[in-house]
Amino acid sequence: MCGITGFSHLRKPLPPGVLTNALDSITHRGPNQKARFECDEVSLGATRLAILDIAGGDQPIFSSDRDAVIVYNGEVFNFVELREELERDGIPFHTHCDTEVILQAFLRWGDASFARLRGMFAIAIWVQSQRRLVLARDRMGIKPLYFYQQDSEIYFGSELKCIFAHPDVPRNISLPGLNCFLSLNYVPAPYTLVEGVVKLLPGHMLEWKDGVCSTRSYLPPKKKSPPPASLDAACEALDDLLQKSVKEELVSDVPLGVWLSGGLDSSTVLHYAAQASPNRIHTFGVTFQGRSFDESRYIGEVSRHYGTDHTEFDLNTDAELADAIQQIAYYSDEPSADAGAVPLWFLAKMTAQDVTVILTGEGGDELFAGYLTYRANRYREIATKFPSSLLKAGLSAANRLPVSDDKISFEYKVKRFLQGSLMDAGKAHLFWNGTFSDEEKEQLFQYADPGPLAEVLDGLRPGRDLGRFLEFDQRYYLADDILYKVDRISMAHSLEVRPPFLDDRIVDFANRLPDDYRLRGSESKYILRKLMQNKLPHSVLHRPKIGFDIPIHEWFRGILRPLLLETLTEEAVTATGLFRWPYVRRLLDDHLERRANLGYHLWGLLVLFIWMKRWSINTAVEEREAASLVAAGGATGSSSPRLASSSS
Repeated sequence: MCGITGFSHLRKPLPPGVLTNALDSITHRGPNQKARFECDEVSLGATRLAILDIAGGDQPIFSSDRDAVIVYNGEVFNFVELREELERDGIPFHTHCDTEVILQAFLRWGDASFARLRGMFAIAIWVQSQRRLVLARDRMGIKPLYFYQQDSEIYFGSELKCIFAHPDVPRNISLPGLNCFLSLNYVPAPYTLVEGVVKLLPGHMLEWKDGVCSTRSYLPPKKKSPPPASLDAACEALDDLLQKSVKEELVSDVPLGVWLSGGLDSSTVLHYAAQASPNRIHTFGVTFQGRSFDESRYIGEVSRHYGTDHTEFDLNTDAELADAIQQIAYYSDEPSADAGAVPLWFLAKMTAQDVTVILTGEGGDELFAGYLTYRANRYREIATKFPSSLLKAGLSAANRLPVSDDKISFEYKVKRFLQGSLMDAGKAHLFWNGTFSDEEKEQLFQYADPGPLAEVLDGLRPGRDLGRFLEFDQRYYLADDILYKVDRISMAHSLEVRPPFLDDRIVDFANRLPDDYRLRGSESKYILRKLMQNKLPHSVLHRPKIGFDIPIHEWFRGILRPLLLETLTEEAVTATGLFRWPYVRRLLDDHLERRANLGYHLWGLLVLFIWMKRWSINTAVEEREAASLVAAGGATGSSSPRLASSSS
């Protein structure tokens, strides 16, 4: 696992110290080694967290004729079989690492090589004889890759702060990205919160040649495969795939463990890891002792069941919460408005003291319909048969229910569901995982615009089946919220996280399952529960899902109240020129005086303001637009990135 960065300087020289500063900004991603490659056209750099071939895997790695060079972040789990195939073609190898295999695969098979890589990666390859730079990102978006184009040049990096190292990159807030963030609590690719900076889409590659840049998907057309013949056949196939995936991802030359929540996904990963490993597994977890959402009972049951060497951290108000939130603002390229970033911070910090690699259950919910939102989509179909006036009356009555301090209380879910049921199906699905509705955003945000979110919603294919919501969440919510959060927080502590559920073979298998193999009635992850029957403790198989985050409603009325009020002041809100203070004041008052639970709304605003201040983000939109008009001689244009593949 590593961090990568690079800058072209075809027409504009690279200012002194930029590459050094960019590499220094991502040292946490790779503290074991740091190196660079520089030529007339480009400068590339990598920081390395040594996992495999510790002695021989330093980067950059060159082809034998030194015409091609690679820097790379990630792990390719089928590199051994790819290497064997290349060796049969007479290609020699000088290391035992996957980085050299990727380079040789590219030289042998060209752009088609990326589709053959099974794992998580962000890759940069420079071919000197072709004056061609190629970037590629893994299919599921497990590893990040940002880029910025300016005057025929391209700058890129594993984190936004790499690009910020270049003094010519302006730090202007992106209005399309911010519109999405306020609705979703995350920023969907290719948007970012910085104007002009773009995320390379998962499963895509970028080519830069002679100052011309283009992006496209490298994935072959999807093949329609028949679903399994029966549920038993599907369970047998999934069992085989999980055995293979977990076994491959256990390969490491450094200490390894498993994150354990006591939920179905992480417990399943532990089951297969315990089967495949001859050694006792080290597990790690976070507890909330004495709270209704504490999972320590289930964690303990699973840990004892598999005889793991278990370490856990109890997260309570004695922890340095405000400090952790400020640290997260530095290591997050954009605001991590998923409140799960806080317990994850303490979990990663504890874990990194003992191991360097961790296996986790990310992806299970998006593949096998684990979220409550998928059931809500179905219940909405029933609710919309009633007159909207009746739904509005129900919402009005629900708003009079007493406000609870529970993390996600009954009254919160009822209000949220009824509010979403008054929207169309696509917007409702986003709203249940998000925060501000379009109407609320109009009151909050000076530049509210439904366009960017509508463009994101174009990714939701037509129909009424479960698969379209799962496909959408895999593309956006998984990549840009869950995996984004896990990558930034784990790499802040130089910790590599591997999600076995996101093996390409398992993703393809899950996406051709019938709906009722994933969500049967009100039972989520039906096939996974069926598979793990008689393997996991009964209580784990049939327990309710508990979200991995903090009791934000309560803590904003208590331990985090000072941070909230010191951050969202009238002066700070007004100074941005983006938000309407009276509405923010109302949000604060309604929450603190217990008229409503608005913790998730306020959390998104809190981390946004901390992030903007930490990275000196320019929010003076009107001044920028005026300057742009003058510079363009009165012409107008859009800096919004397209959500489809594009070229320029």
